[in-house]
Amino acid sequence: MADKRYDSLKIENVVASGTIAESIDLNDVSSKIKGCDLNTKRFPGAVYRIENPKIASLIFSSGKIVLTGLRNNQALKEGLAIIIKNLKEAGVETLDVPRVEVTNIVCSYDIGKYINLNKVVVTLNLENIEYEPEQFPGLVYRVKDPKIVALLFSSGKIILTGGKTIEDIKRGLDFLEQKLESIL
Repeated sequence: MADKRYDSLKIENVVASGTIAESIDLNDVSSKIKGCDLNTKRFPGAVYRIENPKIASLIFSSGKIVLTGLRNNQALKEGLAIIIKNLKEAGVETLDVPRVEVTNIVCSYDIGKYINLNKVVVTLNLENIEYEPEQFPGLVYRVKDPKIVALLFSSGKIILTGGKTIEDIKRGLDFLEQKLESIL
């Protein structure tokens, strides 16, 4: 049975990174692969976008890659397979087993009630909080374990980032809700 507490928890973006080759000739690759753009004046890597699953990848001459726009692990697996296949077809010697893993998950969550951010600042441990409403309307709360950063908005919306697994995000959210319980 699914835990109702997490009904409004939604993965917005997953970022993965790692190594897929010993080295990559970006000029050669970008000239051979459709959708792979290289502009070294603006950025030191090639930007390669695929449509299904919808992913933007940054490919570097060192053989490193960063993938963003992912929604889940299945999209990571499928997208990485497409990218590797296209790189191989373009003549790149890729690693037999790419070393790519999730480095950050960004989720949104709705706590379902108004959050008095000023009260949060006064009540909670200040060393974990950044709140400057003149600069940014959200309160930044840093959870130490798991290492999660939460952006709290008075509307009750929360953005959680920094987790490497959805379990990290849920643990961070549980910790945060426990801290907010006495305030809300």
